[in-house]
Amino acid sequence: MVEKMTHVSESRVVALMMFCAAAFLAVMALGAAGHAAQSATKQGRGNEKGDVERGKYLVEEVAKCAECHTPRDARGNLDEHAWLQGAPIWIRPVRPIPNWADHAPTLAGLPSFTDAQMEQVLEKGTGPLGETLRPPMHIYHMKPEDAKAIIAYLRSLPTNKH
Repeated sequence: MVEKMTHVSESRVVALMMFCAAAFLAVMALGAAGHAAQSATKQGRGNEKGDVERGKYLVEEVAKCAECHTPRDARGNLDEHAWLQGAPIWIRPVRPIPNWADHAPTLAGLPSFTDAQMEQVLEKGTGPLGETLRPPMHIYHMKPEDAKAIIAYLRSLPTNKH
C-alpha cells in the first residue's frame, strides 16, 4: 500500500511539473508575441520614449561612453553637469600608439554627426566617413535597432556646456 501511494504521489508530481512547464512556455510565447507586435508597431518611428530609454541603458550601462566623453572634476569624478559634452582623454597607453586621440568628441545632442554618420560608427566600427577610428575608441558592430536607440538617446540630451 505504501508503494502504491508513493507511485501515485510521484505521478502527481510529474504531472504538476509538466503542467508548470507547459504554462511557463505558454507565458513565454505570449510575451514574445507581444514583444514582436510592439516592435512591429515601432518600426519607422524614431525618438520614442522606449528607444531613448534603451539608448540610455546602452550608452551608460553597456558601452560606458561617459568614461571618455564626459569631463572629470578635480577629484576625478564624472562631471554630471557636462554629461557627454566631450572631454580630454585621460587614459594613456602603456607604450606609444600611433594616432592615439587626445580628445573625445561631444556626444550630447550629436552636434558633429548626422544620424547616418553615427550609424556608421556604431554599426560598422568605422568613422563617419569610413576612416579607422582613433584609439582608444572601441570598435562596435551593433545591430541597427541598437544604434538607432543610442542615437535617439544622444539626440535627447542638451548640447549646452555648463
